[in-house]
Amino acid sequence: MTLVDPAGAAPPEAPPDPIDRLEALFGDAGAPGNPVGRDAVLAADALGSMLSAGENLLDDFGLNTHFVPQALGGRFTGLEELIGVMRAVYRRDPSLGLGYGAGSFMAAVNVWTSGSTEQRTWLADHLLAGGRVACGYHELAHGNDFARAELTALPMPDGRLRVNGRKEVVANLDRAGAMVLFARTDVAPGSRSHSQFLLEQDRLPPETVTRLARFGTVGMRAVPLGGIEFTDCPVPADAVVGTPGHGLETAQRSFQLTRIALPGMTVGLLDTALRTALRGARGRRLYGGTAADLLLSRTVLAEAFADMLLADAFITVAARTAHTATAQCAVYASAVKLLVPALVMAAVNRLSELLGSQFYLRSGEQPLFQKLQRDVLPSAFGHASRVSCQSALLPQLPLTARRTWNADHGPTLSDTTFRPAEPLPPLDFGALKITAGGRDPLSRSLLQGAERRTGEDAAIAALAAEHAADVRALSVEAARLTPDQLGPGAPPEAFDLTTRWAGSLAAASCLGLWWERPSGGQGLGGDPAWVRAALHRLGAHTGGHHGPLPEPLSESLYAELVRRHDAGLTFDHACRSTGA
Repeated sequence: MTLVDPAGAAPPEAPPDPIDRLEALFGDAGAPGNPVGRDAVLAADALGSMLSAGENLLDDFGLNTHFVPQALGGRFTGLEELIGVMRAVYRRDPSLGLGYGAGSFMAAVNVWTSGSTEQRTWLADHLLAGGRVACGYHELAHGNDFARAELTALPMPDGRLRVNGRKEVVANLDRAGAMVLFARTDVAPGSRSHSQFLLEQDRLPPETVTRLARFGTVGMRAVPLGGIEFTDCPVPADAVVGTPGHGLETAQRSFQLTRIALPGMTVGLLDTALRTALRGARGRRLYGGTAADLLLSRTVLAEAFADMLLADAFITVAARTAHTATAQCAVYASAVKLLVPALVMAAVNRLSELLGSQFYLRSGEQPLFQKLQRDVLPSAFGHASRVSCQSALLPQLPLTARRTWNADHGPTLSDTTFRPAEPLPPLDFGALKITAGGRDPLSRSLLQGAERRTGEDAAIAALAAEHAADVRALSVEAARLTPDQLGPGAPPEAFDLTTRWAGSLAAASCLGLWWERPSGGQGLGGDPAWVRAALHRLGAHTGGHHGPLPEPLSESLYAELVRRHDAGLTFDHACRSTGA
């Protein structure tokens, strides 16, 4: 029944949820003949080519609009919805997710952060018209060490810049109308010797550009990767994004958003890997029953489910801190990139063990799982390796100990951060900072919650107290670090402190979501089992213990996993309907 107001006018209908709409467009992944189903995905992967039907579907859906800020005519309002949309794509085909859209977002966010009004307007129009933008940062000789990039863009007498050098592995290079290029603009050493450029590819003199052959890859082999070599290529001076010489700072600020978003998208891959392994375990005959009848198999599945809930909780909170604690996003982004990709990769690798010797066959569930296990590999380094994230966190530890963990009055975090259903303030790209200035309101929320939230669940209260004690211990050890222990030459035990910090932030995220949970939620809802299981798994990933998930928790999560699978629901906290 449609409600009407006293004047007789029907209330406006709420716009359709974009994630639900995208899931409906993808349809049942297992349906025979589905042009974007599992069989089609595997066929495209075998050919090493993008799933064309998937790209057409995303064109019709208007995926590019989700990369463009709302103020520029797009639909991007923040990381949380973007992650949800892209997770639906990664759940169907990670190569489609990276090859169609993630690369464009990685490039564009630099322009949204530091570009001129003209650059932002032009790139928004380009993307809204269905165009792509490539992200030319890495050089194989230097990996994620952007400060050592050798590609140069040096001044010419007429005011333009002359580009020389190469970028070897760039997604969508040959079919992108635009490119964001990272280049050295000063031969002097230092952090102010690089700039970024927004280039229109069809305006580059063709005789100055050489296309390089694609490097072979183990995973994401359908993603169109290309290389480019510049020889005395002139580019206009107004192509510089932001202040000349500040390219490294722009990258450090803008990549905070992608270091949260890309691992969040990759959780969709784990969803499908877990779904595929569960089908395989329930269908594999073993010892007079099925593999799923074995307690060990159910424990492995339950632990992967707990890993996914842990990762999703951390990502959800980190994505929301981009709005509520923007100036501290540098810490949370590095912590997510440090912890989540390794967690996802370990979960996928362990799930492969459930397939046993059948893993090597090209029938049943095996081919899809083999593809997922290959595709998850790049997520561990992407545009920021584990070590580079640790290097970003390490020098911030002593100041954080003084200003947050040892201070009587420190930064606080809005409760809205832990309430995914509530709206957020607009994302302010200009408020992103290179460092957090010693302020960490997320870990402080853990310290405060451990003191104040003691009466709801005894087991969770004990876990909160345990993690709060670890933060205090971490504070003591951080205060002892000497200046020579804060740089790249720091000893391993110093880097280990950053892993503990990331673990504390993940714990704070899980506990904050629990403490601020709404009544009558979906999925596990108010059941504390997911929090206990997630924090148990966090201890396993950060070296706190090596024990399996206790059987009562394992059986509880396995039952929920089967329920969601059979009901066609996703395994993350959103618990959405899906045809996968």
